[in-house]
Formats: sequence, structure tokens, C-alpha cells
Amino acid sequence: MYEATFLIRGDVAYADATAGGDVRVALWCNEHCDLLHVRGDGTATEAVRAAVDAAVGVADVLERGREAVVVTDACLRPHTEGNVERYLERHDCLLLPPLRYEDGGKLVRVLTLDAANLAAFYEDVRASFDVTVRSKREVRAISQDRPLLAADAPALSDRQAEAITAAWDEGYYEIPRETTTTALAAAMGVDRRTFKEHLRRAEAKVVGALVDRV
Repeated sequence: MYEATFLIRGDVAYADATAGGDVRVALWCNEHCDLLHVRGDGTATEAVRAAVDAAVGVADVLERGREAVVVTDACLRPHTEGNVERYLERHDCLLLPPLRYEDGGKLVRVLTLDAANLAAFYEDVRASFDVTVRSKREVRAISQDRPLLAADAPALSDRQAEAITAAWDEGYYEIPRETTTTALAAAMGVDRRTFKEHLRRAEAKVVGALVDRV
């Protein structure tokens, strides 16, 4: 069994609303409507809600701080073209929900019994969209430390991944700390403020992914 996560950019629903903003969306399809969990700052969250309302309508919203749960009037799938489901069906692949939208794209987690199916899915989708492989693994056995359907890792930008990896490797998270953001920024070739922004965004995504599943 094989699992992969793809970041798809192009003519993707809700992508524009998440581009350049501090916001992430998780979507569960219920055929007659969708359930969305939106997390981010106020301006970005409002942009997502406006996009959802324009696409399928908003039936109800529950808000708390930086997050909101949105129930839509209708399912998004019949209202959009190029849905990922039709590509999955062609290549005997399964979608592992939820769909995730962030950084101007859609994160799709796919499961299949044959590695060739993943390759065919990728080639088919990238004929119409900009596609990046975020992760890929072969599931050989079920273990206690990593369940079969373990949560996928959050999608970090290259600079975010570089910042948080350097911070970990250099002992920034040790107690007491073994380095500083000033030293890490210098090693990365950016100013301290820029480094801290990359690091905080990476931390927010990693912690957010854990909190979402607590």
C-alpha cells in the first residue's frame, strides 16, 4: 500500500482566499453540504468565508478566537470543474479526508495499493495543474508508533522547513537553549526578523496540525 500527499495549485476552489494569508482550511464533504474548519487571522478568515459563501453559500458558522467551523448550504463538488475525485477514480486511488487548503493551493492525501497508480495520478493531474509532491511513503505494516492512517505532516515552505530544521539541529529547543535566533538567522543568510517570521509560521503549522487532532 502506498500513500502520498500532493499540493495542487491552479484553478482550485478557495485557493485565492488562502494565498498570501495566515489561514488554513480543512474540508470534509458530506455530499449534501461541506464542513470546514478555518484557522487563521481575522482578515484571512473573512476572505475564506466570503469565498465559501460565493461558491456554495454558508448555512451556519461557529467562531472561537482564530478559528471557525463553517457549514455550507451545498456541497462544493458539483459547483467546480476539475475535481480531484475524477482523477482518483481513473487511477484506482482513494482520497484520505479532509481536503486542506493553504498557501494558495489544495493539499490532497492519496492512498492506493499500487505505486504505479500514484505515478499515473500525478502525471494526469499535472497536465492541468501545478503539482508538488509533499510526501510519499510505502505502508508495509501497521505499527503502534505510526498507525496506518496517521496524520500527514503540515506543508511548510522551503524557508520555513529550513528555519525549523536548523533551530532543531542547533539546539534552539533544548533547555537551556544552545543557540539564538540571531545566530540562526546569520547562518541562514537572512536578518533576525525574517528568520523569526519563517520560524514562527513553521511552528504555528506544526503545532496547529497537532492541536487539530487532539
